[in-house]
Amino acid sequence: MTVSDKFLDDDEEALIKALQAQDKTAYEFVVREYSPRLLAVIRGIVRNEEDARDCLQDTFVQVFRAIGRFEGRARLTSWMHRIAVNSALMKLRSKKRKAEASIDDLLPEFDGSDGRIEPTFQPAPEAHDTLETAERRTAVHLAISQLPENYRNVILLRDIQELSTDEVAAELDISPGAVKVRLHRARGALKKLLDPLLEEL
Repeated sequence: MTVSDKFLDDDEEALIKALQAQDKTAYEFVVREYSPRLLAVIRGIVRNEEDARDCLQDTFVQVFRAIGRFEGRARLTSWMHRIAVNSALMKLRSKKRKAEASIDDLLPEFDGSDGRIEPTFQPAPEAHDTLETAERRTAVHLAISQLPENYRNVILLRDIQELSTDEVAAELDISPGAVKVRLHRARGALKKLLDPLLEEL
């Protein structure tokens, strides 16, 4: 029986018990099964392949060290996902803080009388509402990657990972008000970046 066959029925309770019993096949299964999706989340935050792989390794170290205390209040995948996000954010914090980048050139423009130069610009939907097809997902992630880091992380955590405003504030060590301001501006910039991409689909 292969590792995949052993956990083929997606019995999360059995997998958790196996992990807590330090079953090596369960460890192997988790690393092989969840590495791609966790790495994708981490890459979206740190944007550096070496740092992303360091964070992935750190994520699994933390998961395996803490699994004995895991009480099942959340799904195992959600719990690991949160650990991965925290690891990526800690990696960013460990690097020298840079001045926050401006997003002004990605926002709607106005003429001298406060009229929009881009009258067709509409408020952007939450990013996850646009993830309807593989092509659209690719377009969204491409557009998000072009946002400055301080805005990119807010929209990744709030709209893609669907954390609450307070949770995002805690993760990024900023106020909930700052999260709301950055999210509003990031959605506007994302809409402007997405329009030409989505027109081609």
